[in-house]
Amino acid sequence: MPFYFYITMHSFLHSKLHPLTVLFFLFVSFHAAAQQTDVRIKVINSSKEPVPFATLQFRLATDSTQVQQKVSDSTGVARFNAEQGGQYIVRFSSVNYLPIEKGITIKGNSPLFVITAEPANKKLNAVVVTSLKPIMRQEDDKTIVDPENLAASSTNAYEMLEKTPGLFVDQDGNIYLTSTTPAMVYINGREQKMSAADIATMLKNLPPNAIASIEILRTPSARYDASGTGGIVNVVLKKGVRIGFTGTVTTGFNQGRYGNQFIGLNLNNNNGSLTTYLNLQYGRRNTYDQLQTDRIYSVDSLLSQEAFTRYGGTSYYLGYGMSYGFNKKWEISYDGRLSYNNQNNKSINLSQTSKTGSSQISSANLTNVQNKNTNYNITQGANLKYKLDSLGSEWTTDLSFTYSPNNSDQFFTGGDGTFDNRLRFFSVQSNLLKKFPKKLIVETGVKSTNVWFNNHTDYYRVSGGSRVKDNVRTGAYNYEESINSAYLQASKNFSGIVLKVGTRMENTNMNGNQLVPRDTSFKLNRTDLFPYVYLSRNLMKIAGYDLRAYLVYRRTINRPAYEYLNPSLRFIDPYLFETGNPSLQPQFTKNYEANISVDERPIFALGINDTKDIFTQVIYPSDTSDKVNLRTYDNLGKNRESYFRILGALPPGKRYFFVMGAQYNHNFYEGIYEKNKPLLYKRGSWSVFTYQTFKITPLTQFSFNGFVRFNGQQQFYELSTFGQLNVNLTQQFMNKKLIVTISGTDIFFTNNNKFKISQGSINATGFRQSDTRRVGLNVRYNFGFRKKEDNNLFNVESPEKGN
Repeated sequence: MPFYFYITMHSFLHSKLHPLTVLFFLFVSFHAAAQQTDVRIKVINSSKEPVPFATLQFRLATDSTQVQQKVSDSTGVARFNAEQGGQYIVRFSSVNYLPIEKGITIKGNSPLFVITAEPANKKLNAVVVTSLKPIMRQEDDKTIVDPENLAASSTNAYEMLEKTPGLFVDQDGNIYLTSTTPAMVYINGREQKMSAADIATMLKNLPPNAIASIEILRTPSARYDASGTGGIVNVVLKKGVRIGFTGTVTTGFNQGRYGNQFIGLNLNNNNGSLTTYLNLQYGRRNTYDQLQTDRIYSVDSLLSQEAFTRYGGTSYYLGYGMSYGFNKKWEISYDGRLSYNNQNNKSINLSQTSKTGSSQISSANLTNVQNKNTNYNITQGANLKYKLDSLGSEWTTDLSFTYSPNNSDQFFTGGDGTFDNRLRFFSVQSNLLKKFPKKLIVETGVKSTNVWFNNHTDYYRVSGGSRVKDNVRTGAYNYEESINSAYLQASKNFSGIVLKVGTRMENTNMNGNQLVPRDTSFKLNRTDLFPYVYLSRNLMKIAGYDLRAYLVYRRTINRPAYEYLNPSLRFIDPYLFETGNPSLQPQFTKNYEANISVDERPIFALGINDTKDIFTQVIYPSDTSDKVNLRTYDNLGKNRESYFRILGALPPGKRYFFVMGAQYNHNFYEGIYEKNKPLLYKRGSWSVFTYQTFKITPLTQFSFNGFVRFNGQQQFYELSTFGQLNVNLTQQFMNKKLIVTISGTDIFFTNNNKFKISQGSINATGFRQSDTRRVGLNVRYNFGFRKKEDNNLFNVESPEKGN
């Protein structure tokens, strides 16, 4: 690994050409020797269904040192390089199946061999994945993260994402792949039309061991919505094992200044063509956030604020689903999620004014704010799949509906307010994937999403000892959104070079209407095209590893969410209010990325994001008082973000395994701040992250993960250096049925930062920290059994014709 890592980096760092040019030169300059060919090994079960994430070893029969090891993708396929006429040994292993070792002879161009796996004919002693899966691997244009070890030290899906190498989750629940625009969050490939805070709440309800994988798409293809400017993070939930009945009981806690507790139950069952699953989870959360700010609001006047907010609440989660195969062609699946959250947040805010350079206090006040919130989330989805042929062609249709009412009561010094929000989201899409001979794949599909959001806010203030309506802050707001889209893309393998070209057309219709206190209605209707180009090929072998390069281009759009457009005035503290901006326009981004992977493990990437009409959260002075600020959103101009990412790892499977990486982002903003003040802003930041494990014994494992961000940035806030180090010790008992993990999160209490903002007339500094340093205990018990099956012999079939 160090050898090919050095060669790759040396080539890029010492070249006088642009890195994209260098990579393009590698594409056109390297040619595989004539005797080399691409070999595909496909793993299926007795029902002809693919077996994903199986471990396959591929070696020359005459040389045991020349070993290639791959993990089969979601279609059960793994690819290897081989010599024409060579004899090879294939070894197959996967949890739930018996192992196999077979010899094959390579004949013809790009042959396909099929392994038919048979289920293990014995009772299941434990449901623990022990195959040699890397924590991160590259599959076409997405990175797939194996969450097994992350789940062992987490109480929910949100904590797992916080610990995923290369992801950054801020204190407000936004998930970043870059440093400017948050990524979109999908669940089972479905978009979630919710605010960042609501998505964070939903992820905190998802049990960690209910997650099969985390897919990271930095530059999604034309198949995905064009709104993925910041990329897509897709959380794939488990839908049951293939054979028999299994289950997991998990409980645990973590303790910082305050404590969190949870308990959950997962059940999975498969009876041939019918698979069902059930997830139950109960949790109690208790944490805090502390914020200190100093803001110069006139030439010689300083406003100092210190806010302490305690977040408490309980949550209940129910997930359920089934899939049924009518025959070898038709399969239907259904899944649903129900969650209930009850939150009670209390904040104390001390505000003081003084003259700059003087410690004498001019005025002071203490504000108490309490927010009681009740939220329901009901999501139902159905998927119908039709397998067109044995090549993997399929037609899928997916429907989903989400209903999420949210009721809040706010009490503060001098008044109170009530909020009633109703969100409904419906999506329907149909996709056709057709595989033709000679490695041609065509994809097309249509999609329609519809959002209905209603908000009604009532504020009251105390006047003369009486509670009277506050007509300035009271509001009512309705919002409707309809996005209709269609896409077409095709991919072709030309002698080892994979070219994928596509485009997506999206018709956007947005309609907002504020009814109270005044009419600020707006409409947006537009149609846009979003092209996509993807180029990939194997370059060479270094020390037995396949070196593969990728070039990707995509145009995307980022539409303002409903909470960004809602003009209702919301109380934060006596000196800060929040409102939306109904005139906010969408932003468009062109992304160019080149990356290299070794043996399906990403090691290097560099790219550029060009964004125009960029919108972000801003703070403007209020028209009513120089002490009062207004937090809102605005289009500021354009931004160019340049970045590169380095990632190195040891192959998994031995006693010690690590992933370590670094990313550098440089942003250049150019535009207008506060409508008439020029904005010119440059900022670069480094992020370093790692994940490492050490097997002390076959049943004992120590791991740690963490990150450091130097000279950080969050929108226009400049952040000091901050980071986090987490450690875990896992021990297995009772023949691996019982798994106990002791964890420490942010053990050095370094995930806090100083910040400053100096844009326009806003000049402020501050400090923010949360209840991030915690110790925890996680206990998981696995149980299950399998029905007996006939134990037929494995076979490796002859290469399929016409592939």
